Amino acid sequence: MQLRGWWSAAWPTRRSRALDVTLAVSLAAVDSVALWFTDQEFYLPPPVVSACSVLLGLALIFRRHHPVRLTVFAIVFGTVTGAGMFTGVVILYSLAAYTPSRRTAWGLAGIGYVVTLAFPGPTARDQPFLAQVVFGVAFTAVPVLLGLYMGARKQLLASLQERAARLEREQHLLAERARGEERTRIAREMHDVVANRISVMVVHAGALRAIAVRDPGRAAETAGVIGDMGRQALEELRHVIGVLRQGEEALPQEEVTLAHVRELVGQSGAAGLRVDLAIHGEERPMPIAVGRTVYRLVQEALTNVHKHAGAADTRIELGLLPEAVEVEIANGAPTAAPDHGLPSGGNGLVGLRERVTALGGSFEAGPGVDGGYAVRARLPLPAS
Repeated sequence: MQLRGWWSAAWPTRRSRALDVTLAVSLAAVDSVALWFTDQEFYLPPPVVSACSVLLGLALIFRRHHPVRLTVFAIVFGTVTGAGMFTGVVILYSLAAYTPSRRTAWGLAGIGYVVTLAFPGPTARDQPFLAQVVFGVAFTAVPVLLGLYMGARKQLLASLQERAARLEREQHLLAERARGEERTRIAREMHDVVANRISVMVVHAGALRAIAVRDPGRAAETAGVIGDMGRQALEELRHVIGVLRQGEEALPQEEVTLAHVRELVGQSGAAGLRVDLAIHGEERPMPIAVGRTVYRLVQEALTNVHKHAGAADTRIELGLLPEAVEVEIANGAPTAAPDHGLPSGGNGLVGLRERVTALGGSFEAGPGVDGGYAVRARLPLPAS
């Protein structure tokens, strides 16, 4: 198992393994044959030099992961035995290509060059010293420079691949985050459309049942309100589904005005809730996002009053300031428990806080001093 792990680490691909094995066997054969038949005087007998050349050539299988040790071995072993002709060139190339430090590569190459001049092989002894210097530079500098170039190119490709993989991971995380935010937004919109509207419709239906016999006129009016609210809920639901099908910009968002807020308050009043709306400041068009958030604040707060406080007195105050819109919805203590049995999901106030925070505003919600409940928000307006 350990041998298999080392084998995989040494050669990450079959192509690299085949290349190194083929190169080692080929150079071992070429050097051994060339030094066997050369008519030169070695330190050792030609058969021994040839066998040493085979050993040095086969050592090339370690050139990727042990280039420094292989180079030191080649300098010492090749100088003592005279083995290796073409193998030394490949070892210098591998040293420069696979050693992280350029200083180490040039240092060992320089040592090998000096050793070659001090202890020339049999094929170089008859040459002039100047020729040995020139040929030594050529056979040392060329493979080192080529190896440095290929090593730098390989590092560049690896860094580009790593950068591409990192960007792909970041895009995946951003896509997951966007999908999560989109699911949250859709859930919030569906809650606003379905839960709030239908909750008020249930309250109206309860009132309709109570007055159907004794006050037919008011019952008819309440039925009309229920129908209008149902149509509005269907229209908003169609808008949300259209966004899901066609994208965020597929359907234009309707501008919400204070008239829509007054209509919303009137619907709750028609359901029997005593609600008072007070608007302070100069009325003017609001940005679409701010207007929709103000509308949702009032809508969710009134829905919670219907659910939890019944017919408790409710006060809504809108402060239209030059730099912000302030909203406060407060209800008194409930006089009787509501009898409609509406469920509470517990996500309405969380969604309101997310809406307000997304616009850079502040949000507060909590019990009042008189046993009621209050919701306050401040929505900054963009600079004109």
